[in-house]
Amino acid sequence: MPLPFSLDAFLDVFGAYNSALWPAVLALWLVTAGAVVPWMRLGRPSGRVLLALLAVHWIWSGVAYHWLFFSRINPAALVFGALFVFQGLVFTALAVIARARFDIARDVRGAIGGALVVYALAYPLIGLAAGLRYPRLPLFAVPCPTTLLTAGLLINASDVPRLAKIVPMLWAAVGGTAAVALAIHADWALVVAALVLAVDVIAPQALGVRRAG
Repeated sequence: MPLPFSLDAFLDVFGAYNSALWPAVLALWLVTAGAVVPWMRLGRPSGRVLLALLAVHWIWSGVAYHWLFFSRINPAALVFGALFVFQGLVFTALAVIARARFDIARDVRGAIGGALVVYALAYPLIGLAAGLRYPRLPLFAVPCPTTLLTAGLLINASDVPRLAKIVPMLWAAVGGTAAVALAIHADWALVVAALVLAVDVIAPQALGVRRAG
């Protein structure tokens, strides 16, 4: 099924988004790195902190990216934005009730999750290395790196309802398909994220047993 916009139009959206909102993009990258790097090194920050961080990412991507910018070239962005805001509210609710713990371990889960988180943080550089030029490229605080970050954290989380993983899994599949169609190389990792989340939802034992709290 052909996309309702061209690659140039897609990159123009990022150009407008980055030019208008780059301070927020940089701030969210710094806050994210400050939260997840200690998690990767030490293993156990507050689950509430990481859930709140994911809530900010999803609500921001829904409102600031989908509704304010992407909807200019794709009417479906209004629906996408609503799904992102909904997912952000799910993470907000889980953070309020202090649901979930995030325990990274030296196993398959830890390796895949850590790789996805590092990839999400390196995402702006990957786009530049793939030949895109600022400001017409996805940097951070947009749906695809948000989904990669989320997948990396969720597969190492315990006590998170499976339903909370459905929207990230679906967006990883949608974004991965679009990445192939538009040759956005940095987004090809979304295919991996979609598969990993699907396995974690359908047959979590295939990724190994989660560590007990």
